[in-house]
Amino acid sequence: MMRAAALTMLALAVAPAVRADDSARSVNNSARDVNAAARAANAEARQLKTLAGHAAAPRAACKGTIYLTFDTGSQSQAELIADTLNRHQIKATFFLANEKTVRGDYSLDPSWSAYWKARVAEGHAVGTHTWDHAVFLRDGADGKVVLKPGFGPQAGKQVNWTPQQYCEQMQRVDQRFVELTGKHLDPFWRAPAGHTSPRLLEIGKSCGYAHVGWSPAGFSGDELPSEKYPNTVLLQKSLRDLRGGDIVLIHMGIWSRKDAWAPANLEPLISGLEQKGMCFATLRAHPDYKK
Repeated sequence: MMRAAALTMLALAVAPAVRADDSARSVNNSARDVNAAARAANAEARQLKTLAGHAAAPRAACKGTIYLTFDTGSQSQAELIADTLNRHQIKATFFLANEKTVRGDYSLDPSWSAYWKARVAEGHAVGTHTWDHAVFLRDGADGKVVLKPGFGPQAGKQVNWTPQQYCEQMQRVDQRFVELTGKHLDPFWRAPAGHTSPRLLEIGKSCGYAHVGWSPAGFSGDELPSEKYPNTVLLQKSLRDLRGGDIVLIHMGIWSRKDAWAPANLEPLISGLEQKGMCFATLRAHPDYKK
């Protein structure tokens, strides 16, 4: 009996100590949780401060401005182009014709409405490239111009158009663009293949469009055969020769080129020019075209 009483007294003495130890451990655990939360909060604060510092840091002055322009084509690179421009926060200029695409539709079909609406919302400029991608061949008789449309009912045939007919080709793109996006085109046009004459330029001007070619160094070469003009060579040439003020011609997909230019070259071209201190803008900011 005395032994039982002793054990009971020992248990009563130990119990408060055990409870005290448990309480201490609980306090320590709580303290560790608080400390961990504090460290996380401090880390987040430091990160926010760093991000704020980056946002507030002034952008380095541009050493020159490059004007990227994209002509419609097979549209095989349309999404890649849009994603790359967005990633670099670059505004460019697009020239639109109603061309057959890799989807089996045409670049100004209603199926492309969402794509063009997105480009408008992003602040890109958009000009006309003639509805049927009609390539100028020569001046014709009686003030007409001789052309070869790439698409439409007269595709591949020589046509003689009056100034009014050519003007309608440019304006038809604008009409469809309004249907697709609710917005009018910018007052720019680019003659397919860049072929013009003083007469054709005057026709464009009378229709309210300023013609835009490209700089000699701005020819990307993406429509040349990749067997003779590999992407690495074209990229090196562009990075070597481009200067501030140059207008660059790029297509949104070329049917005939086996090794597409844009997947290999667009990103490194932009990054390389950025590293040289170049900025980018639409033709709205170009001294020859801004209002």
